Amino acid sequence: MQHIVKRGETLALIAANYRRPLQQILSANPAVTNPALIFPGQQITIPGLPEPNSIPYSISVSLSNKRLILYKSGQAVKSYPVGIGRMLTQTPVGEYVIVNREPNPGGPYGVMWLSLSQLGYGIHGTNNPASIGKEVSKGCIRMYNQDVLELSRQVPNGTRVIITR
Repeated sequence: MQHIVKRGETLALIAANYRRPLQQILSANPAVTNPALIFPGQQITIPGLPEPNSIPYSISVSLSNKRLILYKSGQAVKSYPVGIGRMLTQTPVGEYVIVNREPNPGGPYGVMWLSLSQLGYGIHGTNNPASIGKEVSKGCIRMYNQDVLELSRQVPNGTRVIITR
């Protein structure tokens, strides 16, 4: 997939956000001869992830409604209630992709973790179902365990996730 460099991003940060070793990013981008000289608007190839446009699924998260909506070919197919970040640790607004997944991550993450392309954030289950519909997380999107399992069975890595207020 292609990542468009944003202001303030470094190649090391991009590698971390996509959970790829820096050397792998450099190998996939032979035109980048000096990692310190990337610029906003530049395209960086992220190896191992399909282009989001090639995936029929996408996800929209409305923070104000505390809902995650799954789309297939542009049509809403399912809506799920979610828990989101609290005032001091808000869920980041923006466009991301699912970069990897971890079944049974343990602790407060429930039965599935779907990493987003911003380090430290993901869509995950919960060991506290009463938190769904509330602003209680450290910025992640919490789902009921059965919902995150259903979602993870449908969406592949590379799926676009758009988070709005």
